[in-house]
Amino acid sequence: MTSQTGVESVEYNGVKYAEIIWAHQTVEKTTFFSPDESSFQFGLLAHKAGFEEPPHYHQPVERTISDLQQMFVVQRGVVVVDLYGDDGELLREIEMHAGDAVVLIHGVHAIRVLEDMQCISVKQGPYLGEERDKVFVDFDKS
Repeated sequence: MTSQTGVESVEYNGVKYAEIIWAHQTVEKTTFFSPDESSFQFGLLAHKAGFEEPPHYHQPVERTISDLQQMFVVQRGVVVVDLYGDDGELLREIEMHAGDAVVLIHGVHAIRVLEDMQCISVKQGPYLGEERDKVFVDFDKS
């Protein structure tokens, strides 16, 4: 796990499993934390008062995505995101509060709600239904 002033990477066996952006993280200018080649781009946008970006759109470009990633941004309440390695090892329990965000890049995750919560969830589409989208895992906890 590496930390850089409010942004943490969760890594295991040389593989990045998640990026956490804590609510207190600030940047002076727009900063993206994902590598350019990542299929899921995330960062913090920061501009001084008076900044204006001209009207624009993003060009439609065909992309192939095989590594579905997901981002949670907690709006209210408290939730714990458990991250597991491919081998079932519990890597991290991330207790998240309002304003905290996590990008789930690889591996298995579970959530536990400690206080009634609401969060924004963002992932690539299209949604193919739970039967094709999710694989439930039962790690042996003995």
